[in-house]
Amino acid sequence: MNHSWKVGFNFGLTSGIITTLGLIVGLNASTHSKLVVLGGILTIAIADSLSDAMGIHVAEEAKNEHTHKEVWQSTFSTFIFKLLFALSFVIPVVLFQLPTAIIISVVWGLLAISTLSYFMAKKQKKKPWFPMFEHIALTVVVIILTQLIGMGIAKIFGGI
Repeated sequence: MNHSWKVGFNFGLTSGIITTLGLIVGLNASTHSKLVVLGGILTIAIADSLSDAMGIHVAEEAKNEHTHKEVWQSTFSTFIFKLLFALSFVIPVVLFQLPTAIIISVVWGLLAISTLSYFMAKKQKKKPWFPMFEHIALTVVVIILTQLIGMGIAKIFGGI
């Protein structure tokens, strides 16, 4: 896999998983609505994938280290991988009751992040446990914060 596709895959997986997990946990905590969670996933899959692809495009151009073709490969691969990883959360939401779907999504997300972290560390000839712990911990922080924010929104605005 060349640099451009690695950028897209690594960034797309990480951002797609963490952003979508945060969104679905927060929306579930505030609404408990399968329709709202599903709409959020589909919206963020498109909007955030395009936004992050544009961000990668500008960042890669600013480095001035890659060809025009490589910059566009990074852009395209970021969009595709972020979109696919974000959309992967549709499956449990459609197939299961929402509380079960949230648990499955969290497990799937943590497994994907830890697997990526493990292989990145091994490729860099590092012991994988600290990078795995670090990346899982940051993901868990996002999950906890968005759960708390969602609960706060429900409490403050639930009667509206």
